[in-house]
Amino acid sequence: MSNPPELSRLMYVEDEPDIRVVANIALTQVAGFTVATPNNGAEALKLISSFMPQLILLDVMMPGMDGPQLLERIRELSDFVETPIVFITAKAQSEEIQKLKSMGAVAVITKPFNPMTLGEEIRTIWRNYYESKR
Repeated sequence: MSNPPELSRLMYVEDEPDIRVVANIALTQVAGFTVATPNNGAEALKLISSFMPQLILLDVMMPGMDGPQLLERIRELSDFVETPIVFITAKAQSEEIQKLKSMGAVAVITKPFNPMTLGEEIRTIWRNYYESKR
């Protein structure tokens, strides 16, 4: 079977400005991705079809539309039914992680994440996602 396509375009939806800045630096300058960082679900839904992310990172706790609600809305868009979605959360208890995965997330990354290894962690999730599809 062929290798997964190279991951280059990510969207990270995060309402906390400080975390958005750190993640943007980690994912663009350290990991070399092209990244869109909308600060809420409504902004993400406006941007998603023009940006066409290959993988989407969602904060779980956001005002207005939270991560799980945003995941449901993204799955209603035909272009993004199969797009891998990863939750990023400070709530890292195993039952919470299982609940998020049961909603359709391919993985859960815990906060605080390590900015120096975040890109590699996401690439590993990407590879595992494609291997699970074989």
